[in-house]
Amino acid sequence: MSNAMNAMLRSVLHAAGLSVKVEPPTSQNGVVLSELSHLGYLVLRGKTDDTAFMQAVAGVLGQPLPTQPMTVLPTAAGVVLWSSPDEWLLVCKRSTRDALLATLTTALQEVFAQVVDNSGGLITLRLAGPDHLMLLRQLGPYDFESLAVGRCASTVISKTGLTVVRTDEAGVLLVFRRSFADYTWRLLERTAQPYRLCITNPQACADPVFTPLFEIV
Repeated sequence: MSNAMNAMLRSVLHAAGLSVKVEPPTSQNGVVLSELSHLGYLVLRGKTDDTAFMQAVAGVLGQPLPTQPMTVLPTAAGVVLWSSPDEWLLVCKRSTRDALLATLTTALQEVFAQVVDNSGGLITLRLAGPDHLMLLRQLGPYDFESLAVGRCASTVISKTGLTVVRTDEAGVLLVFRRSFADYTWRLLERTAQPYRLCITNPQACADPVFTPLFEIV
């Protein structure tokens, strides 16, 4: 494999030396953190009152886009996050991204809508453990306790704007821009030290929705 391809496939957090820090979590760890690298991210934009748009997307995903704010919707194609009344984020396996993009683009050809690949611009971290809510309260102003399973919320942690996704009671997913990856990782790693932080691989702190989309490359 060429050096250029290696650079494309390596984690955006490669400089943090995650590979030498990874270890299995134990009952002593209050916070567990991992990166779900190389996922696919497609942004969908359209109007919910446009029947042609809603039907075209449902035909690809296997079910309609969610219209309720903050909804997290698992589909056969991936997980859909409600972003705004006319925008959704589809998180998928990296290996299926190109086919999904092509299929959605074709389905929406005659529709006033847009589908954009933002896989190069976003990153997802899994934050779990019995003390993950305490850490989040320390970092941001949002009422994280109120975020129910199957819901997501946009908020700010320090200088990083992100989407917090709750797919189970054990933890959350943090989805944010890759340009903030190094800063945000260092912030989480430093602030989580009093909670006996464990850095691990995605399978060791798996969630039921995002982790199945992670593929080792």
